[in-house]
Amino acid sequence: MLKLALVGATGLVGREMIKVLEERFPSTEFDFFPVASEKSVGKRVTLNGKEFPVLSLQAAVDNKPNVALFSAGGSVSIEWAPKFSAVGCYVIDNSSAWRMHPEIPLVVPEINADEITENTKIIANPNCSTIQLVVALNLLHQKFKLKRLVVSTYQSITGTGAKAVHQLENERRGVEAEMIYPYQIDKNCIPQCDSFTDNGYTKEELKVINETKKIFNSPDISITCTAVRVPVVGGHSESVNAEFVNDISISTIREVLNNTPGVKVYDHPETLLYPMPINAKGKDHVFVGRIREDLEQKNTFNLWIVADNLRKGAATNAVQIMELLMQKGLVPLS
Repeated sequence: MLKLALVGATGLVGREMIKVLEERFPSTEFDFFPVASEKSVGKRVTLNGKEFPVLSLQAAVDNKPNVALFSAGGSVSIEWAPKFSAVGCYVIDNSSAWRMHPEIPLVVPEINADEITENTKIIANPNCSTIQLVVALNLLHQKFKLKRLVVSTYQSITGTGAKAVHQLENERRGVEAEMIYPYQIDKNCIPQCDSFTDNGYTKEELKVINETKKIFNSPDISITCTAVRVPVVGGHSESVNAEFVNDISISTIREVLNNTPGVKVYDHPETLLYPMPINAKGKDHVFVGRIREDLEQKNTFNLWIVADNLRKGAATNAVQIMELLMQKGLVPLS
């Protein structure tokens, strides 16, 4: 039986991971170790109809799980991922703690599954905005080589967590309560995701830039990004202007996207068909539409990319990495 720990089991992403596990392993029995904050220890979490007690981090380590899904923040990952890996556990970490570490693979299964080996005990799950971007562009980059990307993101409040959802709900009810954002988010857009750095970019914007280059193993791609928080409850959207090195036509763009694993094309402006967060919510695909040529620049195209940030942007991608570990024979299948 697979021994599985879930660190951050009671958070938004943790609860979504449980949903994904139940969908993808509906009849599997796990030796399951949910982990949450000390105040939650002893509470019960249900997986596939069976209840499991919430454990402390140390108690979970002591059980020597085969796999640990981490979704509890960078500081927890920095301290505890090495402790789990030291007992032979494969850690799949959803925080930004390990993503840019040169020896830690940053994995999107559709793109770089071969980076997972017996020795990669800590595996980083990319940023949600990065995942949907690289899934959509992967085959296009392989065939025609990206030269430059201009990315603007329109990100759901669920990317910030449950407190952000509560802020929006309170604002819509006219209730004064704790604010997780520096400004009202209802009926507003905030051009800030994460904190600002010395160069004027936010950490979120730099994640999109740096992680995309690492996943594609293409440090020469020129990328710039602006990340915006919008009052949407589920699903990130991205406006992407992509310039390619090699000649490419609009018909070829459509053909490649239609054959890209993990992508669904919703692109028929004549009938007002294009992706929206409400279409992506609860789904695992990356949706692409508004495909059109840049009228001013050769081999350059505009794309509108949408995905559920809690699903493919976090939980589903992590569970898919766990499935890769099973397929490679590195952990038990069940």
